[in-house]
Amino acid sequence: MTTIIDGKQLAQQIRAEIATAVKTLTEAGQIPPGLAVVIVGDNKASRVYVNSKKKACEETGIYSREIALGAQTTQAELLETIRQLNQDPQIHGILVQLPLPSHLNEFEALQSVVPHKDVDGFNAVNVGYLSLGVDTFVPCTPLGVMEMLKRYNIAIEGKNALVIGRSNIVGKPMAALLTKASATVTVAHSRTRELPALIGNADILVAGIGKPEFVKGEWVKPGSVVIDVGINSVDDPSAPRGYRLVGDVEYKSAAERAAYITPVPGGVGPMTIAMLLANTLKARQIPVSTAGHVALTAEGHKSHLKLA
Repeated sequence: MTTIIDGKQLAQQIRAEIATAVKTLTEAGQIPPGLAVVIVGDNKASRVYVNSKKKACEETGIYSREIALGAQTTQAELLETIRQLNQDPQIHGILVQLPLPSHLNEFEALQSVVPHKDVDGFNAVNVGYLSLGVDTFVPCTPLGVMEMLKRYNIAIEGKNALVIGRSNIVGKPMAALLTKASATVTVAHSRTRELPALIGNADILVAGIGKPEFVKGEWVKPGSVVIDVGINSVDDPSAPRGYRLVGDVEYKSAAERAAYITPVPGGVGPMTIAMLLANTLKARQIPVSTAGHVALTAEGHKSHLKLA
């Protein structure tokens, strides 16, 4: 029987744990974790995401600050905004909402966030820590996947794991986390040959290639774990809004073969914001070295939710 991994329910549970931890801090007279979101321009999708993050902060007691900059903001103005947030003691986490307008240098902006406030895990220092197996800030989507596997008691050690997609946001950090958890990891992408055979050998499949229903159910290994990170809009005149959301995996047929599978929507998506909140709480709780970096230790993979 296939188990549906309910990301929405898990995210609600995690938010409740975070709210309890924040309440403990504030009742002890300490300032709450603070998250600043920098949004540039008027991208509608970005606005939806920012509003969702703001609401999530309110629900958990995290201090939230939005910095909305005009579409014509210069690179220097953006970097100065980030510099001020780096120095603000009320702000423990900084998120630069992507995408930025095309005239802005996205890489430079992300690297200007100091590592100990980089709750998105995009700063090269944190990327380097992750590659070394050091506990650090990790991009929220792959971190959410690991939390799903942990909370559903899915064994990782010694398993064959296949990550489809090699993006800096999902694919690469996902592969690093699974490697750290002692899986045998293969990374596939658009130019990978004999992909169905690789999928058929995967005990754990993480699909994040951004192509609707690209992975056919018949390719999936019976008894495997299927984590679908993709979320794609496809036209459907019969749907209420004229479209429906699907993942990168052919859900119905894959669910007939997998032991565990995430739905789309309601799977990985809700976990991403939950992990952003968890990273913000982590940023509030961990010490910072005199060099301005997070004082982290080389340990095995653990949950970032040290809330008990």
